[in-house]
Amino acid sequence: MGVSLRRRISFIFFIFIVICSLLWLANDYRNNLLAKKIQIIDSQSTFLNTILEARRYEKNFFLYFELNDLKQAFHYLTLSEKILIKSMTILYNEPTLSERLDHSYKKLLEYKSSIEKLLTTQKNFTFSKSDVEAQQKINPEFQDNIRNLGKQITDDIEKIVKQEKFQANTMIKKGRIYLFIMAIVILTMCIVIAFFLFFSVNRPLKAIENAIQKIVDEDYTTIDIKIKSKEFVSLVTSLNNMINELNRRSEQLIQSKKLASLGTLTSGVAHELNNPLNNISSSIQIVIEELEDDNIDFKRELLTEAEKQVDRAKDTIKALLEFSRETTYKPVKVNFKALIDKTVRLIKGEVPTNVDLDINLSDDVQLFVDPQRIQQVLINLILNGVHAMEEKGGIIGIRLCTDAGKNEICFKIHDTGKGIPATHLSKIFDPFFTTKDVGKGSGLGLSVTHGIIEQHGGRIEVDSKVNEGTTFSVFLPVPQTDEKV
Repeated sequence: MGVSLRRRISFIFFIFIVICSLLWLANDYRNNLLAKKIQIIDSQSTFLNTILEARRYEKNFFLYFELNDLKQAFHYLTLSEKILIKSMTILYNEPTLSERLDHSYKKLLEYKSSIEKLLTTQKNFTFSKSDVEAQQKINPEFQDNIRNLGKQITDDIEKIVKQEKFQANTMIKKGRIYLFIMAIVILTMCIVIAFFLFFSVNRPLKAIENAIQKIVDEDYTTIDIKIKSKEFVSLVTSLNNMINELNRRSEQLIQSKKLASLGTLTSGVAHELNNPLNNISSSIQIVIEELEDDNIDFKRELLTEAEKQVDRAKDTIKALLEFSRETTYKPVKVNFKALIDKTVRLIKGEVPTNVDLDINLSDDVQLFVDPQRIQQVLINLILNGVHAMEEKGGIIGIRLCTDAGKNEICFKIHDTGKGIPATHLSKIFDPFFTTKDVGKGSGLGLSVTHGIIEQHGGRIEVDSKVNEGTTFSVFLPVPQTDEKV
């Protein structure tokens, strides 16, 4: 038995969830990196703008020699230091970048220290463009050093910002590719899962649905579906067990209907046996009375007639036993006219004198059927017609159809009885449905008849008009064997 379908579905969805989770984690990791890059760019851009602002005031000081500009430069450098320290705290796990920022931080401290030193040493002077003495107090080399430090810091930070922007743009471009690949992977997995569900779930379910529909249509053949999943195997096994039980009960229903029909046939059988027994009794009495008579030819004639009546009684009993005996379904090739005659003899006593049987069949019509079951069909249909005409009498006609297909043989049984109302036509083959009075019908006759015809691979149709009569048309496959009975 195959692997449990539940386990296979669970495994596939587990793999799907794992892959989606890994893809999500990878995408989340890249998003975090990108967010960090943006944070670095933002903080370094802020730091760069602050340094540039400090340098602007520093340049203004060397142009205009106003102490206020120098103070503003020192203020912005102090602010830059705080920003850089915060950035370095954020980037503690980025060794390369942290090292570069650490280098910039040292230069920043040196730059700030120079501005602070300049601010301390020159705070007693009042600077102006015309104050040549104050200007000379500032060492040109010291001035160049301050400018170089500011330039180096801004150059380093600009390089860092430029590099981080480049890396961020690269990550964004690659992120689009990764998203496309993720979409392809997820779509592929969805297609694989869809195919798996189609072949492992939908197809077996569809096959089982079709098999159940066949059961609904009264085709009780065993389901043969090649399925590996043990859940479906168990379901198919249960359905097959149900079908076997239905077949068994169908056989029991047919047999019980046969036994029920025996009660109906009792009077007819009694009639069939009573006549030959009376003839036998009369012939034997005459022979006994004429025992001393020398008319041997007359006695031989009486005894011959008695022997014929004995054979007639034996045939009736044999037909009755064959009808009531439970047998397996065994179709053979039979002569339809002979089967009709045999059936009519069996139920002759049930046909009243005001009902005529009009049988118009050729002697060469062959059917490939189970004779006992088709005999049951004939008895049910003929007696239904008899019961429909029991008040006023009429005609029951049995003849071949003219509208049968090439691969089937059709015969019709027509009566001129009271007919069936249109509202009842759709129900007449339902078990236990009957229009007869309580106690006069079991409602199983036509249901059993329908089942027998279906069992033969044929079909039965009905056409009826109230007060005009009913016609049952039975379609059966053509003979497929040369076996005869």
